Amino acid sequence: MSASLSTWLARAAAVAGILVVVWGSVTSWGAIVHGHPLYGALLALTLLGSAVAGWRTFRPRRRRTGWRRVAAVALLVASLGWIALMAWLRPFSAVEPALTALRSDTGVTVSESPTRIVLTPTGPTSDTGMFFQPGARVDPRAYAAILRPLAESGHVVVIVKQPLGIAFLATGALDAVRSDHETLTRWVAGGHSLGGTVAAMQADAADDDPTAPVVGLLLLASYPTGDISTSLRASVLSISGGRDGLATPDDIAASTANLPASATFLVIDGAVHTFFGDYGTQPGDGTPSISHDEARAEISRAAVDFVNELNE
Repeated sequence: MSASLSTWLARAAAVAGILVVVWGSVTSWGAIVHGHPLYGALLALTLLGSAVAGWRTFRPRRRRTGWRRVAAVALLVASLGWIALMAWLRPFSAVEPALTALRSDTGVTVSESPTRIVLTPTGPTSDTGMFFQPGARVDPRAYAAILRPLAESGHVVVIVKQPLGIAFLATGALDAVRSDHETLTRWVAGGHSLGGTVAAMQADAADDDPTAPVVGLLLLASYPTGDISTSLRASVLSISGGRDGLATPDDIAASTANLPASATFLVIDGAVHTFFGDYGTQPGDGTPSISHDEARAEISRAAVDFVNELNE
């Protein structure tokens, strides 16, 4: 690789890094600001690193030979991989009515920290809380409208802000939430898509806790990756979409063997993957045959009935 070509490739990579940060910030600023701070910090580092790398290409330098040339090529490849990762991690931003559902009123108080969103009833509160894991790379605010009815019915709802929007990086979140809400003696673990997969793992591990057990598992367009049919003690409600292109009806049907025989399966006819939150469209999803409002209302109603029954 000639010095001139390597210089231009390095400059192109630096420009690509800056453009990815700008694109991500412009298109998903709300999700970045209100999400877990790790992604925003990595974007800032990417911007700084790209700017410094670009500036260095204009400084005089000796011709690279031998291992230095190999190292330069490896660094360039790694940089491009990093930039691609930052682009892929850009979150799906929450849209209405989720944003309106985040406003506190006389019925529900909404609070936010760097790692969670909490919806707290202003009136009588049950001793059963709802712990929720968002889907992969989905703005945690996107679930406010679908989960707010639970808070309105008297249950504390905690929505996790996962590092980089990946539920597998928030496996310790349930323990942290339970320790911060000691007045709640029972929990329902739930999640959408990948979040539901991790919630199933967490429920299986915490359903026999002596002080604040997980008594319910709520799967929204999701399923466990392993067999928990005999180990899970918690009650299970699986709600899926009949036209989901990501967690397909076949996927949900295949998951029945991995869940307890007592699990309940509810299919929302005509619903798709993105109807379990409010964050726009998602590549690979199906085509709905009902409205998002209809699906949301049915999902929320089923979730409220499920948690209320566990609280009796």
